[in-house]
Amino acid sequence: MCKFKGQKGFTLIELMIVVAIIGILAAIAIPNFMTYQAKSKQSEAKGNLAGIYTSEVAYFGDNNTYHDNFGSIGFVVASTGSQRYSYAITPGTQTLQGTSFAACQTFTPSGLTGTVPAATGFTAVATGNIDGDTYCDTWSIDDIKTMNNVKNDVTNVP
Repeated sequence: MCKFKGQKGFTLIELMIVVAIIGILAAIAIPNFMTYQAKSKQSEAKGNLAGIYTSEVAYFGDNNTYHDNFGSIGFVVASTGSQRYSYAITPGTQTLQGTSFAACQTFTPSGLTGTVPAATGFTAVATGNIDGDTYCDTWSIDDIKTMNNVKNDVTNVP
């Protein structure tokens, strides 16, 4: 192939090598990015559970008992965008519903360890599906502020 004076450019082979390198880098980077993105979505559950804890402690300070009703303790989930999690307080049956996915609509907070009568303690639960797979992400917090990732949707560990 002959080049004319002043003609510049890349050959097809050079362009294909660059595209292959970009593809390899993307194949490595995208799964890691998805994991970090899922972990950042878990902050919604942790933040709201901390808010529920604060509301319960304030309610306990005034009434010498805990309550299983979100309205009674004065907790409301902020309505900024769609919620990824649904929340429940045990003992009790009230659920503060966020965005639910079919696989995560069933709450089983009574099956958590540490569930205690409302007069002496509580356990708040957040359940959601943060990446659209068949696993659910479940977090809990109790009256002594022990936060636990019961089921981790990021690592798919039941």
